[in-house]
Amino acid sequence: MIDFTTYVGPKLGGVVNKMLDDSPSRNLDIKMDTPFTRFLIFLMTGAAVVAVYRVLFGLKASTNMNDYWPWGLWISFDVLGGVAMAAGAFLIAGAVYILNLKKYKCIARASILNAFFGYLLAAISITLDIGRTAVIWHPLVMWQVNSIMFIVAVHLVLYLTTLATESSPMVFEKLGWVRPLRFLSRIMVGAVMFGVALSLLHQSSLGANYLIVPSKLSPLWYSKIMPYMFLVSAIMMGLSMVTFETILTGKVFNHKTPMDVLSGLSRGVLYTGCVYFVMKIWILVSGPGVGALFNNGFLGAMWMIEMAVGVVIPIIVLAKKANRENLDAIFAVSIMVIIGVLFNRLNVGIFAMSDFANRVGGDYIPSVMEFILTAGMIAFAILGFKVCAKYLDLFPSTHH
Repeated sequence: MIDFTTYVGPKLGGVVNKMLDDSPSRNLDIKMDTPFTRFLIFLMTGAAVVAVYRVLFGLKASTNMNDYWPWGLWISFDVLGGVAMAAGAFLIAGAVYILNLKKYKCIARASILNAFFGYLLAAISITLDIGRTAVIWHPLVMWQVNSIMFIVAVHLVLYLTTLATESSPMVFEKLGWVRPLRFLSRIMVGAVMFGVALSLLHQSSLGANYLIVPSKLSPLWYSKIMPYMFLVSAIMMGLSMVTFETILTGKVFNHKTPMDVLSGLSRGVLYTGCVYFVMKIWILVSGPGVGALFNNGFLGAMWMIEMAVGVVIPIIVLAKKANRENLDAIFAVSIMVIIGVLFNRLNVGIFAMSDFANRVGGDYIPSVMEFILTAGMIAFAILGFKVCAKYLDLFPSTHH
């Protein structure tokens, strides 16, 4: 690591060195020109073509959405799912910079970077999903403070900016820009606090969007506490996503995985999963009743699959202390939780609306273009993370 006292003196250099004392190490042996990288570029190229086609010819020409299905795959998976996957950033950043839990500092930069890509893809999806893409900037100057969608839009812009700020030390360190690093060291705690508040509000506001459709959304998912349900499940998903990426990057990029950190994350998933389980059962019992699971056929099966994969099995596995210290068990549970919460977002955004839409004559199966764009944006996030891991100080030297 650069010793900045050599360049700017002991006082200023000491400030910057202190901020970077646990910063990730350099020069990971990551090969960029690989078949996998070429495949990612291929997917991104296809997505770019679809995006241009959608802008030129509209939603009707590129998607299978209609008046009864105004939101489809791009909102349900890319936005609702992508934002939930990014929840790990405010959790880890808050733990490190606010609660001073230093052991999690080794995964802070990777978690924040992952969230940045997640929110960036959500922003792109929203831009392409609205009917008039060219006016996406309107919420910034035409405030509708009574609209939950306005709140979502503002939160997205502000938190994306906050994530960029929290990620920027890696770039400035690479460039050797000392004064911006000094400035960031002074505002980082405030930026993280602002980001935590924004993310808490944003995760819940996505669920609040669906409070306006009580007659359209299946009672198996609809509840007045949906904002809290989205927040709790996002926390569970965020912790699992951080766990997944930490283990995966450890294997792919050949750096040691901090087991004490993974055990701590798995405990968080267990506790949050228990809270979420109680909330889901309470909604079921106090609402449509347990019998609705068996009287609703397809939707009942979707509810049970979502709960089994994303909540029940992970709780059972993590309840055993030995599994919370087993790398394979933790990795398997993180995958299940990610799949389960993504399934929940698809259930809320698409399947839970199917009964109403079908009754009024609507039908929806995502078009090939919708799948291509989604796959390309995921590829963009993966490749972007790989490039940052190659050229920026993303992983800590303390765990090599």
